[in-house]
Amino acid sequence: MKITLTDAGKRFNRDWIFRHLSYEFSSQHHYAIIGPNGSGKSTLLQVIAGAIGISEGLVSYEEVASVTTSIAPEKAYHYLSLSAPYLELIEEMTAVEFLQFHHSFKPFLPSHPIPNILSTVGLEAAARKQIRFFSSGMKQRMKLAQALFSDTPVILLDEPCTNLDAEGIALYQRLIREYGASRLIIVSSNDRQEYDFCDKVIDITTYR
Repeated sequence: MKITLTDAGKRFNRDWIFRHLSYEFSSQHHYAIIGPNGSGKSTLLQVIAGAIGISEGLVSYEEVASVTTSIAPEKAYHYLSLSAPYLELIEEMTAVEFLQFHHSFKPFLPSHPIPNILSTVGLEAAARKQIRFFSSGMKQRMKLAQALFSDTPVILLDEPCTNLDAEGIALYQRLIREYGASRLIIVSSNDRQEYDFCDKVIDITTYR
C-alpha cells in the first residue's frame, strides 16, 4: 500500500493548518507525525484517512503488489483502520456486539475470533458488558482492538495511549510489535512512547 500527498494543504477559514506538503507513505514503514498540541497532527491524519478533504493539492492511494493499482479515494477506507480519541464507540452495545458490528463491514485478521481479540487486549471479563459502563482505559483498549485487528494494510493511530495506564501502554507496545511489523502504520503524537518504534518522523510545523 502506498499513500502519496502532493503539494497538499488544509485550511480552516483563512488559517492554513499545513501547506505544500509532499510526502509518500509506503508499506512496511512506520511513520510518526509530531508537533505541539494544536499544530495540526490530527488534521493531517484525518486527511490521510480520507475523513476530511484537503484545500489544495492531491491525496492518492495505490495498492502495491505484482502490479500497482490505483485506489479511488472513496474506496480507500477499505484499506485503512483508524483509532483516535475523537472517534466514538457505540456505548449501548456490549464489547462482543461492537466487534461483531465492526466485523460486518471490515473483517478481522485471519484466525483471530472475537473472544481471542478481547482476551488479547485484557477485556475478556467485560465481553458482555455494555461499553457505556467501561472505564476510559477500557474504551481505549477497544479502540485499539478494532483498529489493530482489522485486516487492513494501513493502521492510523491518533494519540494511541490516551487514557492508558502503564499496563495499557505496555499492551499497546506489544500489539505493535506482534501485529504491526508488515503494515504501514502512521502515528500522530507528541509522546515518544507512542511512536518510538517509528523509523520515519514528520514534524508538522515544517509545513506551516
